[in-house]
Amino acid sequence: MWYIIVIQFSQHKFKMSLIVRSKLIIVVALTFVNCTTTQSAFNLKKIENDRVLKAAKLYLHTEPMTITNSTCERSAGTPHDFYSEGDYWWPDVLHPEGPYIRKDGMTNPDNFTAHREALIRFSQISGALASAYILTHNRKYADELVRHLRAWFIDEKTKMNPNLLYAQAVKGVATGRGIGIIDTIHLIEVVKAIQAIEASSALSKADLTTIQSWFSSYLHWLTTHEYGIAERENGNNHSVCWTMQVAAFADFTQNNSMMDFCRAFYKNTLLPNQMAANGSFPLELQRTKPYGYSIFNLDVMANLCQILSTKKENVFAFTTPDGKNLALGLQFLAPYIQDKTQWPYQQDVMYWDQWPVRQSSLLFGGIALHNEKYLKLWHSLNADFTSPEIIRNMPMRYPLLWVR
Repeated sequence: MWYIIVIQFSQHKFKMSLIVRSKLIIVVALTFVNCTTTQSAFNLKKIENDRVLKAAKLYLHTEPMTITNSTCERSAGTPHDFYSEGDYWWPDVLHPEGPYIRKDGMTNPDNFTAHREALIRFSQISGALASAYILTHNRKYADELVRHLRAWFIDEKTKMNPNLLYAQAVKGVATGRGIGIIDTIHLIEVVKAIQAIEASSALSKADLTTIQSWFSSYLHWLTTHEYGIAERENGNNHSVCWTMQVAAFADFTQNNSMMDFCRAFYKNTLLPNQMAANGSFPLELQRTKPYGYSIFNLDVMANLCQILSTKKENVFAFTTPDGKNLALGLQFLAPYIQDKTQWPYQQDVMYWDQWPVRQSSLLFGGIALHNEKYLKLWHSLNADFTSPEIIRNMPMRYPLLWVR
């Protein structure tokens, strides 16, 4: 008898067929589909290596700086309460001492931004140090990160309270607003940094428990306080950012019920209600910065899918009954990211020249959808953006924390 065993390999699986003959011969045929697969052709660690290590070197031995380092006399909170002011609110020239008035898309340069800047700095330091640890396994990076974590979440003198009662306040209008919850999107890479260094033992179990307790408290506030509920129901990118934060903090605190809620909310509300049939986001196109807001919303939606996806479920692949999914969003927007001169809508009133940069939707979508074109486009864009406006709208700056 002959036995010819033919094993065929494809990108995801192999098939074995058995042909009977008079002797035992094993023939192995390797048939690779698309030899330059997304996984083999795209080396994220290699791409990120120099940038990450350069940033980590800069942040080594940097002193922690929390919100208690600066105060604003207009804040109704304590030194431990995060405070910011609505970006698009200005003094009324007709009533200089009266309530501020809104000018959509026009950032008031005189606003108090010190707490937001401190939070972004913390996020940048966390992302760089944890990414350097991922690349090198050198504990010095993890040890350095722990100093900052303790300052923000453990030290009674410097820690931040786990709420945003006074975020994006408006003079004469509100001491804080639910819309201000978007300011803590920069805590997402902080929790991902913590998850990245857990194996290093640099963070004690007691400290980890205390930090998880902080995020559990913040998560409870986000999901129960009237500000959090208002932000969830906002209807545009703010609702996506709320869900992205809730998912990230629920993942960190192992709150599976909230993770399930976020998956359902994305599938049943965010995606079907915000995306049009052509993949655009009409609510973002109505703004005075439609290009930047469209990119931002697709990014945070992709970030959300990245957080919610598991080995058993690729949330990127979810499609509504009428055909809406992340692939459709990328199909609409990617051509304009590649060449924004073709943008058929109004140009942004501010920061038009600063977009695009390395948008996370291209990276996560490219990996999840096996689209090499998106990955190449992501790689070709600016990774070292310095505009404060772009930085504040980029919650994903260190992809090694997200793709592991």
